[in-house]
Amino acid sequence: MYSLTPGFRVPAIQRGLSPAEVVLTKTNAGAGAAILASGLLQQPPIWAFGVVAGIAGLINVAPGRRSIARWAAVGVRHWRERRSTPRLATSAGTTRTWTLYPHHGTMQDPYQREGFHAAFARALTFVANQARTPGVQVHAVHHARVGDYTDHTQTISVHIPKGLVGYPERVLGTIEGEFAALGVLAPSTPDPVPAVTGRSATWAALEDGRYAATARITGWPAETDGDLMPKLLLGQDAERAADRSLAVLYRPLPAAQSRRSAKWADAANGAFTTDKIKQEAHAAASDITRDALVQGACLVDIDAYLTVWGDSPEEVMDARWDASLTADRHRISLDWLTGQQQRAHLMTTPHGAPTRKGAIL
Repeated sequence: MYSLTPGFRVPAIQRGLSPAEVVLTKTNAGAGAAILASGLLQQPPIWAFGVVAGIAGLINVAPGRRSIARWAAVGVRHWRERRSTPRLATSAGTTRTWTLYPHHGTMQDPYQREGFHAAFARALTFVANQARTPGVQVHAVHHARVGDYTDHTQTISVHIPKGLVGYPERVLGTIEGEFAALGVLAPSTPDPVPAVTGRSATWAALEDGRYAATARITGWPAETDGDLMPKLLLGQDAERAADRSLAVLYRPLPAAQSRRSAKWADAANGAFTTDKIKQEAHAAASDITRDALVQGACLVDIDAYLTVWGDSPEEVMDARWDASLTADRHRISLDWLTGQQQRAHLMTTPHGAPTRKGAIL
């Protein structure tokens, strides 16, 4: 099972909180509960309610695609990294990367694609249950480089944080066997990341002469047939085709946490959702989730990114426009990450595997 909204499954906290936001949210919730409890003994000062409400507003009120606190954090990062090298927040641990070549026609044929997804889901379930707590991350990247012909390259990276399991190399060896069932698998060493030499709010210039514009995929239709990659990478107009990279970062949850997450999501639906139609839609999704968990599946937090490449700012902006039109045509939502381009393109390289939540807000 896949959750398209990374992070906590509670209304108003569905944006995949960073560690700082998690601490701030829990602290604020505890302070609010303490203030309400103290009201039974003595009326608390009015300013205490104002502080709690103000912090809650910063975290949850969203002018646009991000909360006020996130817009502030993006602005601080953008200003701080103007004269320094952008550095994504990563966790120490063991990372291994492979190049994967699926069998010919897998993504174009719906029956082969369904079998590929089923095998990949089994691999994610195995990965999730290698530790009692979540932390293992699987990062899949697909590059489409357009020339006289289109060259496709797909990599899969697995990151195991330090201290999560006792013998990470043994786990990685077993995971490699799971992924080998998907096609031809070969060990790979990622190329160094080109340094950023210039940037604007909508693109980043790299030292190898390329320009990149990256978007987070924030949603796709529920009735999709698992063909997100063919739609975004294989269906381009030959005359206007541009290099594109599609990456998905999977954070599979262990069985126990998957069950707890589904339980809390079900409870939150009944407690916070007043729209009857939305309640019924959530209830139907909850039934599907419960059936999948009974059959041994796991929940997976997903972050998906799309990068378009060009040789000039004008070319990359044209490629961005074409990608937006393609996404609109297929009912796919893109967030072009204004002010974060100097670091966002790293998420569509294998170096995005060990990144922590909150690296891209």
